[in-house]
Amino acid sequence: MVKIRLFKTGAKHKLSFRIVAIDSRRKRNGKTLEVLGFYDPKTKPPTIKINQTRLKYWLNLGAQPTAIVRELMKNEKIT
Repeated sequence: MVKIRLFKTGAKHKLSFRIVAIDSRRKRNGKTLEVLGFYDPKTKPPTIKINQTRLKYWLNLGAQPTAIVRELMKNEKIT
């Protein structure tokens, strides 16, 4: 099953995240299928960039977003 989840990047105490499509059996920072966007919680307001067309493509294929990604999608008004 394909999941849409966060991929940690950045240095200690300066974390940022990529939003990726990845096989659910892979490690958190394992090989990804595609990078769909990024999320930086350290900026004011937090920066969220998502490629909506590719996200919808993966959702149509049956990919399941994690709870955190689902909240980010809700904040960006993506259904």
